[in-house]
Parts: sequence; C-alpha cells; structure tokens
Amino acid sequence: MRKKLSEMMYGEEGIVKRIKESLKGKIAGMGIRVGKKVKMQTKQPIKGPVVIIVDKAETSLGLGLADKILVEVRNEDSVDGSS
Repeated sequence: MRKKLSEMMYGEEGIVKRIKESLKGKIAGMGIRVGKKVKMQTKQPIKGPVVIIVDKAETSLGLGLADKILVEVRNEDSVDGSS
C-alpha cells in the first residue's frame, strides 16, 4: 500500500517510491532517495517533525517534507512474506 511518509505509523517500514522533484536534492543529503528502505521511528504531535531510520541512521524531517515523499509500505498481513 502506498502512503505519504507523514502517514506512516510507528514501526512501519517501506520503500521510497516517489519524491517531489523540487525536494530531491535537499533530502538526498539525508540519505532519502527513491528505492531506499525507511522505517518510522517517531512522530511528534501537532505537526511536529518525524524521525525515520534510513541506512541504519536516524534522521528527522519536518512534516511538510514528509508529506511530499511517497512510500510503498510493507503489508504485514502478507501470507508469503512478500509485499
């Protein structure tokens, strides 16, 4: 299932599928690129930043940025383990 990075729940993992073109350069320095695996670590309430794990490193980004990143979230209910 695809959803915005900002919509991911705690502990969810997924693969980055799309990043708004104007942001690619800015967030590439954070290790966030199309095809990268990400895991939601924490979300701060009331439009606060989100903290994700990319390449075994924590990075935080604002909710506005997280809204512009589309992630394919792994389906935990998959019987054969595929997503």
